[in-house]
Amino acid sequence: MTDESMQPYQRIAQDVRDQIRLGRLKGNDKLPSTRELADRYEVAPGTVQRALAELRAGGIIYSHQGRGSFIRESAVGAVADPTTQAIKRLEQQVAELSARLDRLEERHDG
Repeated sequence: MTDESMQPYQRIAQDVRDQIRLGRLKGNDKLPSTRELADRYEVAPGTVQRALAELRAGGIIYSHQGRGSFIRESAVGAVADPTTQAIKRLEQQVAELSARLDRLEERHDG
């Protein structure tokens, strides 16, 4: 778990995000049932439901009535560490600049 100043439902939601970020949960993985999560986190089922509602609202999970809750494929990018996201953006910019430089050099040499 994380910060003790967070509400229990927030800690559960953050833990799920952390598990996605660490690769322990992946797109389309099924989450444990509400009862199992309530037992794991030692909270009432309503607290788990509130955490799941927050994760659904944030586009991290989707739920099917009677089947459970699942991690969205897009969740991995949505919860990525900001540093990792920044590095990926920089890598993309370097690749684009390198390609532009190559094109300029070809024009100059040609």
